Amino acid sequence: MEYRRISDVVWELPATSGMAVPGRIFASEALMDLVRLEHASTQVGNVAHLPGIVKASFAMPDIHWGYGFPIGGVAATVVNEGGVVSPGGVGFDICCGVRLLASSFTEADFDSHKDAVMDNLDRRIPRGLGKGAIAEARLVPDVLARGAAAALDAGYGWEDDLEKCEERGTSAGADPSVISNRAVERGRGQLGSLGAGNHFLEVQVVDEIHDPAAASVFGLAEGMLVVMLHCGSRGLGHQTCTDQLRIMGPAMGRYDIALPDRQLACVPVNTPEGREYLGAMAASANFAWANRHILAHVAREAFADAFGVSPRATGMSLVFDVAHNLAKIETHEVGGRPKKLCVHRKGATRAFGPGHPDLPEDLIAVGQPVLVPGSMGTASWVLRGVSDNPAFASAAHGAGRVMSRKMAKKKESGQTVREQLQARGISVRAGSIRLLSEEAPYAYKDVDEVADVCARAGLAAKVARLRPVGVVKG
Repeated sequence: MEYRRISDVVWELPATSGMAVPGRIFASEALMDLVRLEHASTQVGNVAHLPGIVKASFAMPDIHWGYGFPIGGVAATVVNEGGVVSPGGVGFDICCGVRLLASSFTEADFDSHKDAVMDNLDRRIPRGLGKGAIAEARLVPDVLARGAAAALDAGYGWEDDLEKCEERGTSAGADPSVISNRAVERGRGQLGSLGAGNHFLEVQVVDEIHDPAAASVFGLAEGMLVVMLHCGSRGLGHQTCTDQLRIMGPAMGRYDIALPDRQLACVPVNTPEGREYLGAMAASANFAWANRHILAHVAREAFADAFGVSPRATGMSLVFDVAHNLAKIETHEVGGRPKKLCVHRKGATRAFGPGHPDLPEDLIAVGQPVLVPGSMGTASWVLRGVSDNPAFASAAHGAGRVMSRKMAKKKESGQTVREQLQARGISVRAGSIRLLSEEAPYAYKDVDEVADVCARAGLAAKVARLRPVGVVKG
């Protein structure tokens, strides 16, 4: 598939051979060179075949290969015109996302308490493959129905956390009754845990401020110590996606849907199968909202203990919590008219601009915080949503892989990666030193360039750059 450059940072694949819309990738020339090395660009074209898709099949600058949809893919279908919902457009880690906490501490404060902080986090944050949880298993049914609100009622977090969480931490339309026993069983031992892979807790410093007004509204200041959490719905979400794919594959024939890739299994939104998937996805999302909420609670306690203060005295208020693996029913303008759409964001972040009614009151003037983590040991970014976003109010979700985990492990050992990070002043606490190389900086794109493309393409505006000083990994 040959993409042509149609603007400085936009590349297009014209709609041909059954595509309902063109494919569009937001990328600089250097990032597009990386895209050409793998087949994720082909997946962008495949997604353009979805029934009911409108405008374009989009890919963010962190695009890389995924299940059916590319990671970094965005696609919207018209709900009332045969538009479909596809689990591949959400992914297996349903509602994986990022939560950012501000603090009253500086880098100098961290340096003087580094070992106590990192040892506390190491001891208190469950992570790695399999089980390991903070919350009791009995909380899972309530969490599936009510998300972070259930965790709050169980004594985790602060009341004002919900205001700074997408959907206030509770996905609408959740139907716990369609979550399988197997999925629930997997989730019972994982509520309040990071997991493995690219999930992490990082202690970071606000290194640069690019938009002082927005940074002030977000509660960020240069030199401030912050904490970033990246995780999702763990085994419960993975099992739910697996269960739903088993239903959707055979159902496609009943709705006369044929697509170039079986991993794009989908059904019309307004069907029993479509409604069941959305209900199961929302319940799994609720597990993820609560998971990050609980982890943030324990992170506050770890800092409070290390500094000998109360959790409130840490100043660790929530900047925002946003998902990057969800399908949402939203209204957007298409062809000059408002339409009810099913917006798939798979490895892409919701990025509502100023004035959007779904934003908390204090964020309406500047837009939604957009959290873009980099690779382990490199920078992360806080962006903000802007008006007239060309991709259904979506932006990048991270740096994006350029190297498989297998290749990354062959390049350098985990011990070597750890030594390199510590030589740069980054304190590392890893559940598995051997697996650190899977997430080494060389395995990812340049997150600064990804953020730059987001700004140049009108997807989001730069607010602050964050530099890591401590990493907790599975």
